[in-house]
Amino acid sequence: MQSPIQSHSYFHYLLNAPHTTHRDTVQAWTELGETFVWRPISDLFQRSAYTASFNRRDRIPHWVGEHLTAESLRRGQNVSRDKSRFTGDQAVPDLFRVYTNDYTNSGYDRGHMAPAGDAVSSQTAMDETFLLTNIAPQVGPGFNRQYWAYLEQFCRDLTKNFTDVYVYSGPLFLPQLATTHASSSSEAYALADSKIEFDEDGAIKVISKVSNTKDKYRMQYDMIGANGPTIAVPTHYFKILLVTNGADYASGAFVLPNQAIDHAIPLDRFLVDLTAIEKASGLTFFQSLDRTTFTKLCDLVRCLV
Repeated sequence: MQSPIQSHSYFHYLLNAPHTTHRDTVQAWTELGETFVWRPISDLFQRSAYTASFNRRDRIPHWVGEHLTAESLRRGQNVSRDKSRFTGDQAVPDLFRVYTNDYTNSGYDRGHMAPAGDAVSSQTAMDETFLLTNIAPQVGPGFNRQYWAYLEQFCRDLTKNFTDVYVYSGPLFLPQLATTHASSSSEAYALADSKIEFDEDGAIKVISKVSNTKDKYRMQYDMIGANGPTIAVPTHYFKILLVTNGADYASGAFVLPNQAIDHAIPLDRFLVDLTAIEKASGLTFFQSLDRTTFTKLCDLVRCLV
């Protein structure tokens, strides 16, 4: 039986050519990659009410984007959350697919990135929010069932003041100070160029720039799954908002720890610079817009949930 490389005649020729150039080698590797697909694959799904980029390795979304308007939030006839069920996404190969029992008895909720409450225009739209490509593990009491849900309602309420509300949600994995102990009253995490601390009640504060210090960080997070630890549990979640009334834009970027958060903590305590989320996630946002012209969202509305 021929090896994969031997079966690719052009690549095999270049390996044995006496004067192979760097450009030829790059071309060969490119063609071989197109044939055997070694590159990481990010599944992109366009749904009725959202777009999701799915991370096959971690079995959670990279990001989920929504466009909310007063009209999109108008409830369709007979649309009910009670009719929807969590389900594995058949568009994902079985090897990487998440199933409902992967979350059973895990200690974590199936947390929506695009919430069901944003997809009320049709039953199909709502059902699609229960596809597990839109879901990531979240602490239930105090977070998924409370503070995160309140933040989702905050996003919907923005449509009362703005014609268009764009929402991006997703997971973050932030390295933790290696000297931090679970029993301490506060913890420090590395968020891009800064450190953030959050108390047991969930309050976040950016405390300093990370430069040439002796601080050591480690990446630590839970894994869950019914047939082995396949689903990564994010340490934090982000939600990025861009709003407009047709001309100027306002934005706000928030990072929340994946833990119970006291409802009394104002949302603006979780404000961070958008660039920090980009550096921590590897994603970029609103690159076609002049972000220096954005107004701060929390200067226009009260950032409370």
